[in-house]
Amino acid sequence: MELTPEAIDLALLQQVAVNASPASKADIEIFTQQLGREPRGLLGVAARCACGTPAVTLTAPQLPDGSPFPTLFYLSLPWVVKEISRLESGGEMQKYNELLQQDPQLLANYQQAHESYVARRELLAQIPQLSGVSAGGMPQRVKCLHALAGYALAVGAGVCLVGDAVLAEIGWDWEKCKCAMESA
Repeated sequence: MELTPEAIDLALLQQVAVNASPASKADIEIFTQQLGREPRGLLGVAARCACGTPAVTLTAPQLPDGSPFPTLFYLSLPWVVKEISRLESGGEMQKYNELLQQDPQLLANYQQAHESYVARRELLAQIPQLSGVSAGGMPQRVKCLHALAGYALAVGAGVCLVGDAVLAEIGWDWEKCKCAMESA
């Protein structure tokens, strides 16, 4: 069975990502504008801005062409993407890698976040090529702050503490829309 938005009910979407909702035609148009292309394998909206604008895609583990796709949650909200790109270009990934080495509790959370990511994706499909693969460098290192922030937005606070910290660094607020903000 091909995994499509029509084949997935809201309960399953929210098992994968607590903040998930179905994608409307308007949501798909917004994602297309945000990404500069039509989203591939889109199953739903994994998280939204306070204003309701889609912020993170929920993507099938296998694309319609049969390609495995490990990135379950893809960050798309432009101001978040831009701010996190700024952090990455400033060397923040190294800071988080050092924190993982220094803080056994943070490292344990990161391992648990990895396992949770894999389990969430496997609720949708078990793809042999993706066995044990998550995102953002988990479970050993921080490789992509965008992936970790998208994950944190999709599943809520406390699951991926590194993603939570990245969102705090950029000033994410579930109650305030910053979609129209231009970074200084």
